[in-house]
Amino acid sequence: MEIEKIENQVIKAVEELLQAHPVRKGGILVMGCSSSEIGGGLIGHASNADIGKAVFSGAWKVCSEHGIFLAAQCCEHLNRALVVPVECAEKYGYEQVLVVPWLKGGGSFATAAYYCFENPCVVESIQADAGIDIGSTLIGMHLKRVAVPFRLSESHIGNAYVTAAYTRPKLIGGERARYTAEIR
Repeated sequence: MEIEKIENQVIKAVEELLQAHPVRKGGILVMGCSSSEIGGGLIGHASNADIGKAVFSGAWKVCSEHGIFLAAQCCEHLNRALVVPVECAEKYGYEQVLVVPWLKGGGSFATAAYYCFENPCVVESIQADAGIDIGSTLIGMHLKRVAVPFRLSESHIGNAYVTAAYTRPKLIGGERARYTAEIR
């Protein structure tokens, strides 16, 4: 598996999502990643540190350019906790937990995030504005309500299926409700 190609696929996916559905500065993009699936293996059985680093690098480049936080979801062994910059946890009031992800307990992507963020921490849950799930890692629990599926132009990163979503505010009211302001 060509590492540079994976990083470029991630860059393209994140840019495509953010161009179609921008996230405000200081917002959060959550990403889950199975390096096993990207490499053609079964989720949780063939973690690959180089793939995890490539995915993190690509996602972080784009998120940094847009001024948004990247939240890296850990694997099920850490209950899908998230690695975020301390500044993100403080801004949103997320409680930090004490754990350090590693290849077999947290996954390669979360491990890369932990060691690449300047001030990393781990939180149990967040409410992100948008997200990308590479390899069916189930990021939905970390998206704000209401999540709206977004179809990317490429359905795979490496060998892993990729899905994306953005969020919008809840629509409330009934037949008399309006969802845009009238121009006077």
